[in-house]
Amino acid sequence: MADNIFSNIPQNLPEELFETLLKNQNLHIERIVSCGQTTPDEQWYDQSQNEWVMVLQGAAKIKLDDGTIIDLARGDYLNIPAHTRHRVEWTQPETETIWLAIHY
Repeated sequence: MADNIFSNIPQNLPEELFETLLKNQNLHIERIVSCGQTTPDEQWYDQSQNEWVMVLQGAAKIKLDDGTIIDLARGDYLNIPAHTRHRVEWTQPETETIWLAIHY
């Protein structure tokens, strides 16, 4: 049975929603749904795997540790190498931002 990445989104999202779509020892694919959420102040992601993200709906800003801010709109994607410190600086507050994230 097929699933749909745009379905089953809760009406109320008090925090970001992370859902694993597929996972094995070398690959982790997840759907992330944000609605105005950001990474908490002073917190940075520093992952041991590469991460490729695409915004399927909505918009977001990713901030890298060097101060670079990357704007992402619908259809934009970004590859984040392992151990590149980054954070979600902004997501669209009035509608859901739906991400596809692939950790490899």
